[in-house]
Amino acid sequence: MHVGSVESEPGAVVSGWFEVTDLPTGGSERLPVVIAEGDADGPTLWLTGGVHGDEATGVAVAQDAMRDDLADHLSGTVVCVPVVNPAGLRRNDRRSYYGDDDPNRYFPDPESTSSRPPSVQERIDERLYEAFAASADALVDLHTAQVGSMPFVIRDRVLYGERRDESAAEELADELDRLASAFGFPLLTEYPAGEYVEQSLQRSTAGAALNAAGIPSVTVELGGHSVVEEDVRAAGVAGVYGVMVELGMLDAGDVPDGVGEPGAGVPDAPVDYPVRRAVHPRVSTPGLVRHRVEPGDVVATGDAVADVVTPQGDRRATVESEHDGYVVARREGLAAYEGDPVLSMAVRDEGELVVPRDADAEA
Repeated sequence: MHVGSVESEPGAVVSGWFEVTDLPTGGSERLPVVIAEGDADGPTLWLTGGVHGDEATGVAVAQDAMRDDLADHLSGTVVCVPVVNPAGLRRNDRRSYYGDDDPNRYFPDPESTSSRPPSVQERIDERLYEAFAASADALVDLHTAQVGSMPFVIRDRVLYGERRDESAAEELADELDRLASAFGFPLLTEYPAGEYVEQSLQRSTAGAALNAAGIPSVTVELGGHSVVEEDVRAAGVAGVYGVMVELGMLDAGDVPDGVGEPGAGVPDAPVDYPVRRAVHPRVSTPGLVRHRVEPGDVVATGDAVADVVTPQGDRRATVESEHDGYVVARREGLAAYEGDPVLSMAVRDEGELVVPRDADAEA
């Protein structure tokens, strides 16, 4: 395996850099790379973290999963890029300063075209995509969500159309289920297909790996951003090792001492029906938000989840849920403008996992 300056060695863990673009001030933008290769053949798993520069726990999980002894019992190869967005990390910000927008929406999408020349961020993402698309059998992308968020795994919709037919998409979805379940976190399916494409999530790291390259890939949300949450970090490392075991890269008995069982210490999903992500509900009356619910609370349609009050503290409106589900996180900030969300939720999902790319958005 060769990624940037790093050439793997059987039975060893090696590290170096992947240069992705030159800088105007000299030198180059480079991504850190760590590769562990076992003596025995097996799958290739890619771990990516830090595509948003303030998502500290994701970076820590990627780093800590790559133990010095990882290659000792490994069948196959683990390629880890702990920081995909160094431009955001330098200023502890979610975004890259190249375009000051979301760097996780610029990975290739072969089913869309543009007459606009690619931005530097798009070029960086494409170079990383080409590296993992050429070698990965599975990919885990490590993120964090809002402050106070529950940890969870996102399973993207599997799209069919130009890239694959429905039968091939069903097979890919089966592999995706296996990967997502192995991590041990509560499972949320991504937004409905129409909204998914509208938000360019097929151009996220995991979305492009899955829907462009056909690689089973998941996004893991590891609690809140900006600081390493130690309990979630430990659970994230255990989840990565759970994926390696599921892929046949490690025997369960070879998981290092001190690495827990996947899902240990992470709250279970509080409902037993399938759920999807929803940024919901939203306020119709501007004001200051006073939440009535917390992460993990189960919510039914019509339940009051927040009040909107004036600066003096007088109640202006009550915000109600339009779905059954549970609270994943409360949206950050006190002030809410008209149309702003107050929660991130896992809501009942009656949609299909495998969908045509041009499917209309579900309710």
